[in-house]
Amino acid sequence: MPLDFSQRVAIVTGAGGGLGREHALALAARGARVVVNDLGGAVDGTGGGVGAAQAVVDEIRATGGEAVANAASVTDPAAVEQLVQQAIGTWGRLDILVSNAGILRDKTFAKMDLADFRQVLDVHLMGAVHLCKAAWPHLVERRYGRIVLTTSSTGLYGNFGQSNYGAAKLALVGFMQTLALEGRRHGIHVNCIAPTATTRMTENLFPPDMREPFAPRAVVPAMLVLAAESAPTRTILCAGAGAFEAAHITLTRGIHLGDGADTDEQLAARLAEVVDRGTGEIVPDSGSVQGAHEMGLVRAHRAG
Repeated sequence: MPLDFSQRVAIVTGAGGGLGREHALALAARGARVVVNDLGGAVDGTGGGVGAAQAVVDEIRATGGEAVANAASVTDPAAVEQLVQQAIGTWGRLDILVSNAGILRDKTFAKMDLADFRQVLDVHLMGAVHLCKAAWPHLVERRYGRIVLTTSSTGLYGNFGQSNYGAAKLALVGFMQTLALEGRRHGIHVNCIAPTATTRMTENLFPPDMREPFAPRAVVPAMLVLAAESAPTRTILCAGAGAFEAAHITLTRGIHLGDGADTDEQLAARLAEVVDRGTGEIVPDSGSVQGAHEMGLVRAHRAG
């Protein structure tokens, strides 16, 4: 059976085209009422207008769905607060956030202006923070929420010429990890999606025969699973061309060396053992697991 979003209210940012548009259309097709947010600007974030968002709203309404348009910049906290209030004021509730808005200002780090670095962080990272901050009290009050943050393989694994984008995208994973822990007792599940798709940001990176398989709609099932009532929490789901994987921040078994005068030399000599993933690697439940694991290594060393 298809996932059912009847009566749910969702906000999708960056939904005027590409991935965001497909997310908004899919949620609406499954019964959700959607606030379609898009600044309407260029790939680098310049310009703007409500036209892109309104076009998607018109598509949704043409098929019998419910949607409203919003052209707020996610970098403006007051405007994002109004975005959240628009959803609640229109339909009386808010259930789902899909933080998808983003820009690109690619250059090698040596050539990158720091203003371009900050702007990419502001849109991707702070844009998600503003949205979650504005919505959080409402989700807590209703004891239900599904938040999908858009990370990237660039954040998880790096990509030449995208230090600003990669920093922002991995920061979203850290944001997700803690929000998921804090939201769990309130029924709020928080996850990340790492898409691979031919959008206006990336289409020139794909060979011609791969552009159709990697169309944005192929990513949508991952978003729907992470936004559904049955969603997991603290999951990084990767998706592209109908293929799906999970990414993890892991901790190796490691070794105990103590804090002697020659620990640095020992560490250099045995670094391969520290980074070895063959045995004992874990996915920590929280940041405190690292400290607990290290305490265990100390105790094991003392026990001989």
